[in-house]
Amino acid sequence: MLKKRTAVFLVIAAMLCGIMISMALTQLPASQTGNGEGLLASIGDKNGLEQAEAKKLGTVLDLIESNYYKDIDRSKLIDGAINGMMDALEDPYSNYMAKDTAAQFQESIEGSFTGIGAEVSSQDGNVIVVSPIKGSPAEKAGIRAKDLILSVNGESLQGLDLNIAVNKIRGPKGSEAVLQVKRAGSEKPIEFTIVRDEVDLETVSSRMEANGVGVIEISQFSVNTAERFKQELESLESQGMKGLVIDVRNNPGGVLSVVIDIAEQFVPKGELIVQVEDKNEKREEHLSKGQAKPYPVAVLLNKGSASASEILAGALQQSAGATLLGEHSFGKGTVQTSFDKQFGDGSMIKVTIAKWLTPNGTWIHEDGIEPDINVAQPGYFTVAPIDKKKTYAFDANSTDVKSAQIMLEAVGYDTGRTDGYFDRNTEKAIKNFQTKHKLKSDGIIDSATAEALEAALIEKIQDPKEDNQMNRGIAEVQKEIAAKTSNK
Repeated sequence: MLKKRTAVFLVIAAMLCGIMISMALTQLPASQTGNGEGLLASIGDKNGLEQAEAKKLGTVLDLIESNYYKDIDRSKLIDGAINGMMDALEDPYSNYMAKDTAAQFQESIEGSFTGIGAEVSSQDGNVIVVSPIKGSPAEKAGIRAKDLILSVNGESLQGLDLNIAVNKIRGPKGSEAVLQVKRAGSEKPIEFTIVRDEVDLETVSSRMEANGVGVIEISQFSVNTAERFKQELESLESQGMKGLVIDVRNNPGGVLSVVIDIAEQFVPKGELIVQVEDKNEKREEHLSKGQAKPYPVAVLLNKGSASASEILAGALQQSAGATLLGEHSFGKGTVQTSFDKQFGDGSMIKVTIAKWLTPNGTWIHEDGIEPDINVAQPGYFTVAPIDKKKTYAFDANSTDVKSAQIMLEAVGYDTGRTDGYFDRNTEKAIKNFQTKHKLKSDGIIDSATAEALEAALIEKIQDPKEDNQMNRGIAEVQKEIAAKTSNK
């Protein structure tokens, strides 16, 4: 089994409000303990440690305090014991936050939100990216789901408690986080320099495309997301919308009740939205109280779509006839409850209490959801950045040269090859690029040329015309609108 822990770089909404049902990023306030309704009612009160267990732990603490050769911090030992219990669960979504760490989350709730903007988990002592938040510094820099973060500003994260690792990545607005990242398919670590910034907490945005196709993007399912979604949906419908694309790419999840509220706006009354199953295999069915829409709906997914995003996708696909497009999703199918008031000192634990299943009973945990239509983004969307500490010239052969060739081809400079060998055609393409961007035209890739090349690529990626998945989603909805019109 894998030892895993999980945390977020930026947490929003009511993170520290007693017991809360969570789907990985934000959490829903509920009752104190064991007296709730539905799933919460199954959470029983226990008496804690048996006498022999308490004696054993107390004996260990006494022996350490009496015999350890250095002075010890008793509170650290207690926190360590709790962390040990959470580690023993071998669950990436059950964890403990000591007072100081919990206070940092509270500060994020009450004050400004700064960071790189990504959710991470821990696997075998490695920090793994679940998803960068849409529009965040992490996403803009090129961080991707499933990236493994090796170090930050020269400090290794290997083997660290996840909360400690996250604290090293956090920092004030404007400061730099230099991340060394291992990515599948790359021969060597990739370096990203990310400037920490305020992360936009607006979770819903919308626009109207051609032929009456509306687009709603959801970056995460926070406490106010359902209301914001309803407002944007009503706005689009008032403009005569004929079909809708819902974009939950790189959406790491959020509040269970919120995603249910959103799904109810599309799933017919009485149809299943999601099922939640506890350890006794008792299932709680969440049935829609809403109604179906008269227009076609498509949902965009990618490997950064997790948890509540997958609940919405599964519900709309299986109970509302929506079409899923994009890439295979992340695969998080568990439900967590958090406790803080029981401690009374500002610390908290989050524990997995159930798993969720799609309307047809599928548990997608660690498997994800397969879209109806697979659509890949252009290859240059995921090209690794160039190591700017080195220079590259004719006859070089490396993965950095390969990245430069891919970037050059993407922004309109023909190299004739993308295998990493720096030939004369590559040199010519570099010179042409340098001339266009008012750089020294010597055909050598130095830091200035690399930065300009990456900036040009980012500009191209941000061009809506380059978004294969969105464009295909809009086209599929337009096709369904046309078919519906012709059948009248």
